[in-house]
Amino acid sequence: MHTGKLVFAQLMDHLPLHTFRRCVAKYPGRYPTLTFSHLDQFLCMAFAQLTYRESLRDIETCLRAHSAKLYHLGIRGGIARSTLADANENRDWRIYQDFSLRLIQTARKLYAEDSFGIELAQTVYALDSTTIDLCLALFPWARFRKHKGAVKLHTLLDLRGNIPTFIQVSDGKLHDVNILDQIAFEAGSFYVRDRGYIDFARLHALHLAQAFFVTRAKSNLQYRRVYSHPVDKTTGLRCDQTIMLTGTKPSQGYPPQLRRVKFYDAKNDKLLVFLTNNFDLPALTIAELYRCRWQVELFFKWIKQHLRIKAFFGTSENAVKTQVWIAIAVYVLVAILKKRLKSEASLYTILQILSLTLFEKTPINQLVINSKSNPEEPGMTNQLNLFTEISGQ
Repeated sequence: MHTGKLVFAQLMDHLPLHTFRRCVAKYPGRYPTLTFSHLDQFLCMAFAQLTYRESLRDIETCLRAHSAKLYHLGIRGGIARSTLADANENRDWRIYQDFSLRLIQTARKLYAEDSFGIELAQTVYALDSTTIDLCLALFPWARFRKHKGAVKLHTLLDLRGNIPTFIQVSDGKLHDVNILDQIAFEAGSFYVRDRGYIDFARLHALHLAQAFFVTRAKSNLQYRRVYSHPVDKTTGLRCDQTIMLTGTKPSQGYPPQLRRVKFYDAKNDKLLVFLTNNFDLPALTIAELYRCRWQVELFFKWIKQHLRIKAFFGTSENAVKTQVWIAIAVYVLVAILKKRLKSEASLYTILQILSLTLFEKTPINQLVINSKSNPEEPGMTNQLNLFTEISGQ
C-alpha cells in the first residue's frame, strides 16, 4: 500500500512554487499573511474547484472535516470562511493572473507538437467571449444593462491543446471588438474569430503585424471582385475571390486586397462566407480553420460545466477575478499533469477522478494512466478534442 503523499499534494507538486512566490512579491499588500498565506488561499480555492464546492462555508466545512490532513495537503494556515473571504477581497487578483499565465506558458510548450485536426505549421488561435450573468444588486460594479449585471470572459485559445493564452475579465458592457487593442499579435499566426470582431481598421493593424485572420463576412459587405479563382464545388466550395472593399469607412480602414471564400455546408444547409488576408492556403483549409473556431465556444461550455465560475464566493471585482484566474490555473494545471503523465484520459475524466480521490494516497500516475475516458462522454476522448465537435457553424 502506498504511504506517500495525498493525491492533492501530488497534483500540487506540479506547481512551480518559486514562480508563485515571485508573483506574490510583485504585488505586496497590507492584508496579513502569517496565519493564512497566499499559497493557503490558492490551495483552498483550488480544492474548491476540484471538488465542486458551492460556497465559502462549503469549503470550510469540508476542509475542517479533514483537519488532520490539512498539513499534508500543503495548507498551513487556519481554515475559516471569513479568513478566506477577506483574502479573496483584499489580495491582489493579479497575483493569480500572472501565475496562471506562467502555467499557460508551460502548458503551451508541452502541447506545441500536438495537432488540432489541420496539418498547419503555424499557430492558430480562436478568439471569442462568454458572458456570465450576475445579480446587479450584489455586483454593482459589473453593470451590463439597466437592471442586469454581468462579466465577460474574453479568451484567446491556442488550438494546440486548447490552452487559453490570453484572458481578459471585463464588465458586460465592453464590446468584443475593443479587446483586439489589448492583444499582441504574433507574426505568421492565424487568428480566427466571428463577425462580432469585424473592424476593418483593427484587421488592418493585424495585417500590418504580418499575422493572418479568418472571419465570417457580414451580409451587407460592400466589395468589388478583382479576380475569381477556380474551385472544386464537390467539396462544398462555391467561390474563391480576390476582392477590394468599396464602402467608404471599410475601404479606408482596410485598403489592401482581401480574399473572399464562400462555402456551402450541406449538413446544416448553410451558406457561409469567409474573409481572410491569407492568399496561400487552399480555400477549403480556410473553411476548415473557421470550423475549428468552435473549440473556444466549447471551451467556455466546458469550464462553465466543470469549474466554479458561475457561482462566485465573493461579490467584489477583486474576489470575482481571483476566483476566475484560480479556476483557469486549475484547468491548466490538470492539462499539464495529463501531458507529463502521458495519459490518454480526457480532462473531464481526470477531474472526475481527482474530485473523489484528493484525500487518498494512491500514486496519481496510477490513477490517471490506468483510467479511460467515459465512452458516453462525447468529444472527450483526447486533449485536442476536449469537446463535442460542432461543424458548419
